[in-house]
This record gives sequence, structure tokens and C-alpha cells, in this order.
Amino acid sequence: MVKGHHADHITLAFWEFFAKYKILLIYLAVINFIAFAAYAVDKVNAAKHRSRIKIVTLLGLAFVGGSVGSLLAMYLLRHKTRKDYFTVGVPLIMVMQVVVIFYAMNAGW
Repeated sequence: MVKGHHADHITLAFWEFFAKYKILLIYLAVINFIAFAAYAVDKVNAAKHRSRIKIVTLLGLAFVGGSVGSLLAMYLLRHKTRKDYFTVGVPLIMVMQVVVIFYAMNAGW
């Protein structure tokens, strides 16, 4: 193992990590709220036959940290649940984000 590039132990202490990096926790809370709101607006616009939010925007919000808000909106609002790129893509994005956070926690940051 290369010294300085990996932690000496593996930790699952997510709350300690987020307590240390509060700005990241605030960012994730805000982006998840925005993602949920975007899905809600798109759902209302779909029901009223108005202009819709682009798919790339909705998936992009999930990708930049809003995967929890996106997933919650999908299933609480029953929106985009018939589209494979959402039902498969958003959970995969969420798994990727958990892996990145886990790596960051254990990389000695």
C-alpha cells in the first residue's frame, strides 16, 4: 500500500464524515430538494399538457447529487417509473455516489 493514499482502516461512519464536511451535506440536501421539485414540476406539467423538463436535466440533477430526491419523487409521485433509463439509471447513479462517498471517507481525506 502506498502511504498517504489510503486510510489505515475502513470506516462506515458516514455521519462523522458529513459532520467534518458540512458543506457537502448542505449541498446534497439542497440538490436533492431541487431534484424532487423538478420531478414534481415535470409531473404537474405532464398532467396539464404543458412544456416538460428535459430528460437530460432530470437525470443530470440525479447525477450531480440529487439521486435520493429523484428516486423519492419517482416513486412518491409515480413519475417516470415506466422509463427504464430512470428506473435503472437513477438507482445506479445512487450506488455510484455511495461508492464515491465511501471511497472519499476511506481515502484519508
